[in-house]
Formats: sequence, C-alpha cells, structure tokens
Amino acid sequence: MSYLVTLGIFISIHAIVACGLNVIVGYAGQISLGHAAFFGIGAYAAALLATRGDLSFWAALPLVLLITATAGLLLGLPSLRVREDFLAITTIGINFIVESLFLYVSFFGGALGIGNIPRIVLFGERLKGPTFLALCLFFLALALLISWGFTRSWAGLACFALRDDEGAAASMGVSPVRFKLLAFVLGTTFAGLGGALYAHHMRFVSASDFGFPVSVMLLSMVVLGGMGSLWGPVLGALILGVLPEIFRPLTEYRLLLYATLLLLMIRFQPGGLLGPGSLARKLFSFRRKGGEVS
Repeated sequence: MSYLVTLGIFISIHAIVACGLNVIVGYAGQISLGHAAFFGIGAYAAALLATRGDLSFWAALPLVLLITATAGLLLGLPSLRVREDFLAITTIGINFIVESLFLYVSFFGGALGIGNIPRIVLFGERLKGPTFLALCLFFLALALLISWGFTRSWAGLACFALRDDEGAAASMGVSPVRFKLLAFVLGTTFAGLGGALYAHHMRFVSASDFGFPVSVMLLSMVVLGGMGSLWGPVLGALILGVLPEIFRPLTEYRLLLYATLLLLMIRFQPGGLLGPGSLARKLFSFRRKGGEVS
C-alpha cells in the first residue's frame, strides 16, 4: 500500500509540473526542453528557505512561487528572440546551465545537495504517506482549475491565437512578447509548486534530480496525453509514471523510451491521446452528434 501511495505522490507532482509545461507548449505553442530547470529552481528554493531560512512550507511557498516566476520571466526573455529548433536548443542550454549551478556552486550544496528538509506540517500534523498524497492531489486540482480558467480568459485566447498563427494574431493587436512571457511565467510557477512538494517529500534534493532527462520525460507526458488539452498532462503523467514501474528492468533505457515515444506520437498521433484529432476526441464528438440526432 505504501508503495502505491509513493507512486501516486510522484505521479501527482509530475502532473502538476507537466500542467505548467502544457501552458507553455500546448497553449502558447513554444517549444521547451528545459522545464526541469524550473522544477529544480522551485525545489532548491523550498529547500534553502526551509533549512537555512527556517521557514515552514506554507510561509515559504509564496516566495518559492515568486522566485520561479521571476526566473521564468528572466530566462524566458532570451527565448522570445528565437523560434522552433533554435528555441529548443536555447531551453536545453538553460537546463544545463541551471543544473551546473546547482552542482558546482557551494551555496546550493554542490555535489552533496541539500538534505534535512523538514516535512510539511498542517494543523499540527506532519504530512506523509496518504496525507501528503491528499495534499498533492489538492494542488493538482488547483493547477487544473487555474489551467481551465486560463483557457477561458482573454490571455488564454491570445496565446491560442499566437500558437495558431503568430503573424495574424500580431496584426490584430495581440502582443507576442507579453502573452508568451505570461504563459512562460505561469508554466514555470506550476513547476515551482511541484518542486516545493518534491523537496519536502524527498527531504533531499540534488542537481541530478533535475537534469535534461527529466525535461524529456515531462515533455513526453504532455505530448502523450495531448498538447493543449486540460487532462492530457495528467493522463501522460499517469501512464509514464506507471510504465517504468512495470518495466523496471529497462530503467537504464528510460530516456530512449521517452525519445522513441515522442517520435512515434509526433509522427502518428500529433494530438496525443486527448488532444485535437485524437481518437478520444473523435469518439466523443461522434457520440455527441449521435445524441443530437436521436
């Protein structure tokens, strides 16, 4: 039972971070292969504030979100000057730079990382196991609610317009810089939230936890579930969270699995399992039309 709870915690945390990546990739149409960097920034910020600042999770959380949002804003600015392949390379570079800072700067613990991170306390109870899973599910539901609200807002509609045709949207008065940065900030804020939960769950963080393979895994979750769909990142996180446990002997080939899955989905099912043009969407549309006819 404890094994399933732990697995559920990791899936929930990754789903929160994937929801943030979906805002950037699925809603705003920006390629990002460095989202693990912001996941790590959130985790390290939470770890430092808890161990050296002696702040509780709840007191530190607003600061963690502010730090990751600011990092998203600053690191997102250079990304606006490049597109497509060059944007992918830029975000990969950001991931390696951030990982190197964590690894080689003594302030971040260096190769030893940061340990002794306290557990989250709520109403006098230290959260672990099922109670921590319940907290993660609460924040996942909150992330989904914010994502849903974003898609219904003017900012979300502007991002969709930029994703579909940036030139036409700009000619209609939609600012590519403003709304792409907004998507980047919102997406990285979700990553910071997931990082804070990860740090307090593991009670130890190191640079290797947020390397490039993690970025590939997060992007695979979004692509598999369906870019631009609300529930796609959750479904992708669930599938890619369970499959490695089933095929544990193939752990060393996990990155190859993610890369192969990305290529297959992009080639044969670009909309993912729940995205536009997916089989699930077609079945839902067919059943709804059938109901209207009857």
